[in-house]
Parts: sequence; structure tokens; C-alpha cells
Amino acid sequence: MHKILVVEDDVDIADLIRYNLERAGYQVFKAHDGITGTEVCLRERPDLVVLDLMLPGRNGLAVFKEIRRDARTSHIPVMMLTARAQTEDRIQGLEAGADDYLTKPFSPKELVLRVNAILRRADAAPGLVEFQFGPFRFDKNSVKFYLDNEPLDLTSTEFKLLLYMCERPGKPQDRNDLLRTVWGYCDEVHSRTLDTHMKRLRQKLGQYGALIETVRGVGYQLASSIS
Repeated sequence: MHKILVVEDDVDIADLIRYNLERAGYQVFKAHDGITGTEVCLRERPDLVVLDLMLPGRNGLAVFKEIRRDARTSHIPVMMLTARAQTEDRIQGLEAGADDYLTKPFSPKELVLRVNAILRRADAAPGLVEFQFGPFRFDKNSVKFYLDNEPLDLTSTEFKLLLYMCERPGKPQDRNDLLRTVWGYCDEVHSRTLDTHMKRLRQKLGQYGALIETVRGVGYQLASSIS
């Protein structure tokens, strides 16, 4: 049984989420402030965190950073949940590395479907444990990336994006395919944050950043060979 942590300060909303997730067969833990949410996450090691951004004690983004910073929880997918509906707020959450984003008011059915989708992606058989393309080496079990055999810090989203393209070198990848593969959805917000992720990847890869090529009118591709 998958374990899900719901960090939400509104007790009624937290109870609604818990009820629907338990009906779907999940074990649910709750926390109503950011500090407690961080503590429960570290203690229970859930399979997914549903995280509100507006929290007392420690806001959601701070909680998210704590989860990602700790090696015990850095791999746990996070779905951000908030009343903020503005595009920029959603982009901020996704760019921070969240796996998905849902705004209030929301349909409990949609929330469960999104949770199911995130967990299916997380449970997908990884195939080979390690994959290497030129100077890039991916450890799929630990979600760690090595550049020229030196560890390089990538977010889980950056890891998925780069791995997906490295497994298909020289083949243009449509923007919508990249969005559906990594985020599971295709919309304006995710499309804008895709470009931001690619920009950050290029910066992190340094001299190898140029291997990520923009294919005008299509999307992106990784160069088929490394000189």
C-alpha cells in the first residue's frame, strides 16, 4: 500500500483529501503546518507528498526544499496544492522541481487521478539500473547524475528530461511529448517551464550544454554524437 503525506493547514480540505485517497486504497498521513509536515515526511518516508504552499510555521516551498535537501526524502515525488491560481505561482512551483501542481478549488476525482499518475511513473520499471551516453552517466535507482564521472546535482525533473533525450540522441523530441513524459500534462504553464528547465540544464552541463539543441517549431534534441 502506497503511503501519502498530506500537508494542508485547512482541516476540512485535509480531511476531504484523506477520505478520497483512502477510498482509492492509499494509506494517508496528515500534517497541518510546515514544520510538522517536514518531520512526518522524514519519519514516515511516504511515497508521495501532497503539499499546500500557504502553511503556518514554514511555507510549502521551504518544506519542499527541506524534502529535496535530505537524502532520505529527496526522491519522493511532490504534488503542490494551493489556492494560488496565478500562472507565475504555478510556474514557480514547477520550476522548483515539483512533480505536479493542483489549484483550489479542485475536484477530488482529479486529485486522485493525478496522484495515481505520479505514482505510476514513480513505480515504472527502471530497466537498466545505469545508463551512459558519452560523459553523462545516470543511476536510475538513486536518481543521481554524473558528468565526466563527477557527481552533478540535478533535480528529479532535470534528471528525467536529460535521461529521456540521452536515450534518443539525434532524434527531435516534440515539446508535447516531453511535457507528457516528464510532467504527465501539456499546457501553457508546463510548456513555459520546460524552456526554463532546458536553460538550467544547459547551464549546469557547462561545455556540454550545447549538446541540447533547440529544434525550431518542434522542441529539443540531444546531439547524436559528442566530439
